[in-house]
This record gives sequence, C-alpha cells and structure tokens, in this order.
Amino acid sequence: MKLHPEVAAVTDRIRQRSAKPRDAYLARVAEAGSRDRGADRLGCANVAHAFAGLPASDKFKVVVERAPNIGIVNAYNDMLSAHTPLGSYPDLIKDEARRNGATAQVAGGVPAMCDGVTQGTAAMELSLFSRDVIAMGTAVALSHDVFDAALMLGVCDKIVPGLLIGALHFGHLPTVFVPAGPMTSGLSNTEKSKVRELAAQGLVGRQALLESELQAYHAPGTCTFYGTANSNQMLLEAMGLHVPGTAFVNPGAAMREVLTREAARTVLGSAGAKCPPIGQVVDERAIVNAMAALLATGGSTNHLIHWVAVARSAGIVIDWDDFAQLSAAVPLLARIYPNGSADVNQFQAAGGPGYVIRELLDAGLMHEDVLTVRPGGLREYTREPVFEAAAVREGSGGAGASGGLRWRDIGASRDDTIVRPASSPFSATGGLKLLSGNLGRSVIKVSAVPPELHVIEAPARVFDGQEQLLKAFSSGELESACRQSGAGGLICVVRWQGPQANGMPELHKLTPPLAVLQGQGYRVALVTDGRMSGASGKVPAAIHVSPEAAAGGPLARLRDGDVVRLDAQAGTLQALVPESEWSARENAVLPLSQQASNGLGMGRELFSVFRRNALAAEEGGCTWL
Repeated sequence: MKLHPEVAAVTDRIRQRSAKPRDAYLARVAEAGSRDRGADRLGCANVAHAFAGLPASDKFKVVVERAPNIGIVNAYNDMLSAHTPLGSYPDLIKDEARRNGATAQVAGGVPAMCDGVTQGTAAMELSLFSRDVIAMGTAVALSHDVFDAALMLGVCDKIVPGLLIGALHFGHLPTVFVPAGPMTSGLSNTEKSKVRELAAQGLVGRQALLESELQAYHAPGTCTFYGTANSNQMLLEAMGLHVPGTAFVNPGAAMREVLTREAARTVLGSAGAKCPPIGQVVDERAIVNAMAALLATGGSTNHLIHWVAVARSAGIVIDWDDFAQLSAAVPLLARIYPNGSADVNQFQAAGGPGYVIRELLDAGLMHEDVLTVRPGGLREYTREPVFEAAAVREGSGGAGASGGLRWRDIGASRDDTIVRPASSPFSATGGLKLLSGNLGRSVIKVSAVPPELHVIEAPARVFDGQEQLLKAFSSGELESACRQSGAGGLICVVRWQGPQANGMPELHKLTPPLAVLQGQGYRVALVTDGRMSGASGKVPAAIHVSPEAAAGGPLARLRDGDVVRLDAQAGTLQALVPESEWSARENAVLPLSQQASNGLGMGRELFSVFRRNALAAEEGGCTWL
C-alpha cells in the first residue's frame, strides 16, 4: 500500500528537522556498538565485581564461554496492581536465557508511582518528573555496561516513557519491552464514573464511593480504561518494541508467561533473527507510527508530552504541529473508555492492537518498512498469539515454554462498536486536536467529547489551583455562575499548573464536578496549563496550555469575566478581549501563599532542580536538555 501523502509529508518534515541530532545520535550508537563485549573489555576487577553474585554455572557461561548477558530493568513493586506481576518475571527470564545458552541479571530497579493513588494530592506534583527519574534510574542500571541486550519491565503512565528514554541512551543494545497486561474487568468504567458524579453532588457517601472504586480496581494488572498506561502498550506495539500481541493479555493467563519467555528469546535473537539495537529501531518512521496509533485509538493526551521527550532521546525532533497534521489524516478506529463504553479487555477481544495496526498499514497510514525487534517486521504485529500446549516439544518446559507459540490472523472486527476498518471509521480524523490563539497552544481530546460540545464560548472563572475550583463547586458558586451566565455556562481556567510552577500535575479530580454541571445542561469547559489524566472524559478540556502561566504565558493575563472561546472545530483557543486591552495588561503572578507552599512536603524539595530546568509541555517537559 502506498504511503498516505500526509504521513509521508510529516515524516519527511521530521527527518529534515532532525537530520543533525539524529546523525549525531546514530554515530554514538555505532561507536558504542563497535566496542568489544563488556566482559572482554573491562578490567578484571570490574568483571569480577559484575558477576560475583551469579551462580557458578552462569558465571562460567558469561566469562569463559562468552555467552550473551541480558540486563533486566524492572519497575516491580507490590503496591501497584500493574507492576505486582513483574516480581516473578526475572526468574522466568533467567530460566529462558539459560535454555538458550545465555545469562540474565537484574541490572536495577526503577520507581513506579501510581497517579491513581496520588491523584489530587501534593504527591501528584512529582508525577511528571518521575518519568525523568525513571530514565535516570534506567541509565544507572545499564551503566555497568556488561550487557549484550536489555529487557524493560514496566507498564504504567510515566514508567514506560521513562524506561524508553533511558534505554534510548543505550541505543546500541537490542531491547525488548515486557508488560504485565490489564486486570480482568470489574465494575464498568461507565458505572464507576456515575458513582463519582453522584459523590460529587453529595448524593452518595464515602462508603458507596469506596465500594465502587474497589469493584473497579480489584486485581493485579493495569486499570481497564484506555488511559496513559494502556496507551503506552498500544504505542509500543506500533513501534515494534514488544513481542507481537503482548499488550493486553491478562496477568493470570497462561499466555502471559509464554510471552514473557518469548521476550527473552526475541532479544537474544533465538526467535528467528538477530534483534536490532533499539537506537536503530526507533527512527522517525517508528515515531510517526506511534503517533498514528495514538490518534487512531483516541489515546492519552499525556503522550503529546511523553513522545516528544522519547523522540528527543533518539535525536528526533517532533512538535504538536506534527500531531495535528497527522490527526487530520488518521481516522478514529477504536472506541475504548473514555472514548466509548468498552474497556481494554473488550478492545482486545474485538481485535485489539493488531487489528488497528493492520488497518492503518493497509490504508497507508503507517510505515511498514521499519525495523522491529522481530524478524517479520511490523506486519507480525497485525496478528495475535495463540499457544498450543500439545505442540510443545517434550522436555521443553511445559506450558511455560515457547515451543507451542504461534500467531494467527485476526480477521474482521469482532465487534464494530469497538473497532472498525479504516474504510468505515468512527471519525474521519484522529482523537486529538491542536488549539492555538492568544491564550497559547494547547491540546484537546476531541474523541471523548460529544460533537455538539466542540465549541464553547463563555465567561471565564479563573482559579489559581484545583482546590479553589472544587470549593467553588461544593459551595454552589459554579452552578450559580453558570445559571447567571448569558452564555449558559462557564469556562473554568486553572493556572499555575505547568512544569515550572508545580510539576504539571494531572487534574483528573476536576472531571466529576464539571461533568455534573454539564449533565445539568450547562455548557462548561476547562482550560489549564496542567495535565488531565489519560482518562480525560466528556467535558471539553484545553490542556497543556503553553507557555505556562509561571513562564509568562498568556493565562496569567486572564481575568474573571473575560469571554473565552474554545473551538475544537477551527482549532482555536482565544480570549475575546480587544487586542489593545489584551496587550496592555500585566500578567498576574503566582499568589504568595502558593509560592511559599509550592515544593514543600512529600519530598517535593528534592525536585526543585527539575522545576527550575523543565522545558515547556510541547518540548516534552524535559529536565535533562
């Protein structure tokens, strides 16, 4: 299939823009890859230290027999459901490595925090920066430099981008990502949201709300909505960094162990061909493929920050204009909550990532001529894995081995309310939209918002933090303002929430009260320089406004009562204030009370250097450039 002209144009623009940094990056990758293996290159004392903890048989293999050695970087902890299953993975990987004449070591662990636990708390102000901490932790783990390949074990919001950024700084290593899969379906996301809205109105108490949440989040695995964690997995499939079809297999399924073992075989080249270095796999085409997959599935808005940072780690420069141009060409092929009612388990059952990737490839909306960690290239990622225990060779390890693993065609959509072909999409354009105007540049997740709410024009109510908005809702002030507004609604502006101000927390707790107002018939929207969760819902939200207020951005000029127009059709975000008045206004400053408290408590003091050095959201919020 011929490549779609818009996809080709975006890719060419990225390639030209990135020529110098990409060439410099590839030169570093080639130089690192041309060295002797670590056990032969390092001094004898260095080698002895590196392998002192290995069993004698493994030590003999790696030192004397010069066997390949896999470095495992693990985001395991046992308080986060998505990462709990990863505790047993290193033993599986070591066993499979030995079966294939290799060794494996846990090179290091990285922190994994959960936005679901920290949502609405001071700890959320560490969330975005935790991505760069994870990248640094990955670098520390791999800096021992005795590895011939690497496996990255992680799943959730900042963890996968952090692991990927760190791995790309060791781009000479073949690297495969190993997830754990989603929890089985519990209380539906739709029902959970209804209870949250009732709680926001005071119609149900804490006990009912807690019971609802415990039924929704009930077992090991990722949350079942299509937020940042599950969007991560979709993008890794699209980039060819997984074993094909690995993303959404549940932790307790027998297939999970089989695929984990196959990851070890893949990175060793035992699956049929040599696994290429990750720095070569992640090129401008792979980045465009990830962007197309994000848009086609209405994935998390967080990736307009994270994948900019990921691309920079490989010497590739992308911006929000690239996303916008692709979004105009890439159709929406999936409806997964919050873009629909289905959860990721239902998405998987309907065809999952493989179906979407096949449709995009066949429509010329993804690059097929790319490297992946597998010998068959990206077309392998259009199929789904099956395991036939009867086909396992005697003595190969039973159901845990890879001998009976094969892939089959997915076929037609198994539920066209969840996934559709590119010839008959849910929408002709992708799930995200770039907005620009005198309030700066921002993004909106249009796939989750009803079309009749794509344009909101109303007076602004400006808040200096999310707690102010929540109090205004609880007191009835917001409903009263909506009722009195001639526009029949209100645009709530929450500023001082960018990377430099307070670490750019997610403001997901604002969704239920705003959804209540919307459900009462008012036309409401949110405008903020902060983030929303990957679960951004049905309320129009212009987020990631850049430049942020704390960096002198125009949100600091807004005043209560200014009429703001959010137009997702035209792609504009505008304060309807006369230009002469607008340009003459002085910027407000961060209130003294917030200046005094920002960065204090919950370890935030340790992250002051991150806040000082953070780039804008459109530049990936990076702290290391």
